[in-house]
Amino acid sequence: MYKNILLASDGSDHSIRAADHAIHIATCNENASLTILYVESHRDAKTNTLQNWNSPEGFYVLDDKFAEIEEKARKANINYHVATIFGEAGTAIVEHANNGDFDMVIVGSRGLNGFQEMMLGSVSHKVAKRVQCPVLIIK
Repeated sequence: MYKNILLASDGSDHSIRAADHAIHIATCNENASLTILYVESHRDAKTNTLQNWNSPEGFYVLDDKFAEIEEKARKANINYHVATIFGEAGTAIVEHANNGDFDMVIVGSRGLNGFQEMMLGSVSHKVAKRVQCPVLIIK
């Protein structure tokens, strides 16, 4: 059964739905652990810093993106933690998953059409192709 689950999240509606599935799977095994992973690009980090440099919240803006997911994990009474890493989302998720001891990766899909996916690439597509454990993509 899946014991170490990686949930790649960006706080979007798709990742919230992915979180629901990740939490459900984690509740099936009392020894399961869920890692909620957020990948921040250097551009996003710079923007957040510049926009929030003098706010009381300061650098805690990232926490807001996980508030709903963390609340769901708390209510489900599962073992979880949040990790934030920097880099390009697809590559960073693949690297983190393959370097960790994960049994499964769960990621949301933005539902891009074929042309956009071909032109821009898709994080979920990169993850599915390159991660060495099972990947669940949630629409």
